[in-house]
Amino acid sequence: MPPEIIVVDDPEDDRFAQFRLNERGLASRADKRDDAGAGLFLAEGDLVVDRALDAGCLPVAALVDSQRVPDVASRFEAAGAPVYAGGAVVRRVVSGLGMPQPIIALFHRPARPSVAELAKRCRRLVVLEAVDNPANVGAIIRNAAGLGWDGLILDHTSADPMARRSLRVAMGTVFALPHARTTTLIDDIRELDNVSLFAMTPNNDAAALETIDPGARAAVLIGSERAGLSNELLALATPVRIPMGAGVDSLNAAAATAIACWELRIRR
Repeated sequence: MPPEIIVVDDPEDDRFAQFRLNERGLASRADKRDDAGAGLFLAEGDLVVDRALDAGCLPVAALVDSQRVPDVASRFEAAGAPVYAGGAVVRRVVSGLGMPQPIIALFHRPARPSVAELAKRCRRLVVLEAVDNPANVGAIIRNAAGLGWDGLILDHTSADPMARRSLRVAMGTVFALPHARTTTLIDDIRELDNVSLFAMTPNNDAAALETIDPGARAAVLIGSERAGLSNELLALATPVRIPMGAGVDSLNAAAATAIACWELRIRR
């Protein structure tokens, strides 16, 4: 085994404590609201870890499978971050996963742009209000990035894109879709210049998505699956809907976002 790999057989070893941190331990509420970058995030799997490193995220430490060290582990030595190795039992106890990934890694959370900064450089934005399920946020990120959208705006009640589950579901595409997080979403959206706003709603009075000409710059607004978008946000945008079959009023947030991102994509 390469000398940079530190084999640890005891799952209770103090060096593993950092890998056991829950979401609040990795990043406090204040950390998540800090645009300069504060706290940590945890990436699982060689693809997500590779993409985090490619994006310039600063690694803290990694835990790998001692029997099958992923190639990406070699990138931690150059960054001066330790790589610990353990067997399946050790990694299962440390990670809390029944089927632990060959690598999990801790990183410093990167800085992010403000809403205004992000909007200046984006032609297609997804805006989330009160989407509090991290799996939904991760799937929305993957959909938006895969369909060529270039920015994400979230209010402070939506799930954290850098949360462990969000990152896992997004397969690391969060690093390809820059995001801004805000406590003043309605005011920030109101200030967007030359961006056509489209609010997703199941209301039958709304225009069908396929009839919309999105224009050069557009944002699609997605709300909570329980309550939908707030009246204040709806008032700022053109309501649009996905025509549904009889007896079904809507799709979940991630599926609806995928369809909206396709229908409102930049048409070359």
